[in-house]
Formats: sequence, C-alpha cells, structure tokens
Amino acid sequence: MKILHIETSSKNCSVAISDGENLLCLCEEVSENYKQSESLHSFVEWALEGAEISLKDLDAVSLGKGPGSYTGLRIGAASAKGFCYGLKLPLIAVNSLDSMVEEFVNQGFELIIPLIDARRMEVYTAFFDGKSGKMISETEAKILDENSFSELADKKILFIGDGAKKAQEILNLPNAEFKFDIYPSAKGLIKKSIEKFNLKDFENVAYFEPFYLKDFQGIKKADRVKKQ
Repeated sequence: MKILHIETSSKNCSVAISDGENLLCLCEEVSENYKQSESLHSFVEWALEGAEISLKDLDAVSLGKGPGSYTGLRIGAASAKGFCYGLKLPLIAVNSLDSMVEEFVNQGFELIIPLIDARRMEVYTAFFDGKSGKMISETEAKILDENSFSELADKKILFIGDGAKKAQEILNLPNAEFKFDIYPSAKGLIKKSIEKFNLKDFENVAYFEPFYLKDFQGIKKADRVKKQ
C-alpha cells in the first residue's frame, strides 16, 4: 500500500511517501518561521517525484493530527482533507507525539517522553514505554517547573523535542537524557498508519478536526488597540 504522510504540527514541515513499511521519499525542513503554507505543496510534489509515483497511485493519506502549532495543524489538515476528497482516499490520523519516538525504542530507556514546545514554560507531552514504544499516558499540555516529573527520578528517561531544552534547565533528574533537535516527522507516521490502515481505522473526512489540545489564544482587536 502506498501512503502519503503529512506532518505540519511543529517547526518541521514534513512529507513522506511509503510503500508498506518502506520509506520511498522524505522531504522536510525545520524553520523557525513555520513555513508550512509556503512549503507543503512543493514538498508533496517533490516527494511524489522522488518516490516515482503519482497521486493516483496512492491508497491513503496519513496526517500527524497534533498536538502542536494551531496554524500548522490547520494547514496540514486542510491539505490532507483536500487530497482525500479529490482522490477519494481514506484519511488516517496519528498523534504527532507518536512520530517522534520510534527511533529511540529499545535504546535502554524505561520511558521516552516527547516535549513539544507550547511557548513560555508549557509543553505538549505524553509518556511512552521505552521497550515497546507504546503510549502509556494521556496526551496533555503541561506547565514545567522544578518539580515536574519528580516522581520519575529513579527511572532512566529520554526527553526529546524542542521543549526538552527548557526542561533540562530546570529539572533535577540525574538519570535523564535530553535531545533537543527532534521534531514530529512524516517518516514517524508510517508504522502507526499501516496498523490503522489494516484495521480500517479511518477518519470521517468531512468532520475531522486536528488535535489542538487547547484553544487557540490570539489577541483580540480591542486588546491590540489598547496596547498601541
């Protein structure tokens, strides 16, 4: 089965094409300016060219559903739904945190904990078993302080993601390791997407909404006027 994978929940705009478990092509770029709106459709074109297939060869579209950037998630969801509508393909949605952990499974860690930066001291996170890679807690938005994760002090933990840097600065966990340059990636969606495809665990394209986790916090016009 050939699947188009789209992941736009973070600073990493990422597109992949897979055939079964085989990664045929990956196009991605990390940008501090969140370039999903500029890059996504070009990346899809390049990934298809690199995989030497066309849109009509696809069997499904897979999307990293969040949590993450509100705008990034909206762009990715709109694109994925457009492909599904136009090509009459099923839509598969995978938690974006899942896409971060696979390469670290069975590396000697009891827990793998992705931390996606949600600004200030807040992160999006969940616990994953270090041996199986399975999510073992609910996804949550967590405000970090010096006591965060203190109940895990005796465990060997790997924190990954762009939120791990501010975690390292305040946490006192002697058995923990931190990797900052890990972002949700389309290639990390492949395994879960295959599982969901085989189970026919598809989303309702018309009603699908990304996993925002928390409400979008913009500045109201009146507030902008007051600050000027």
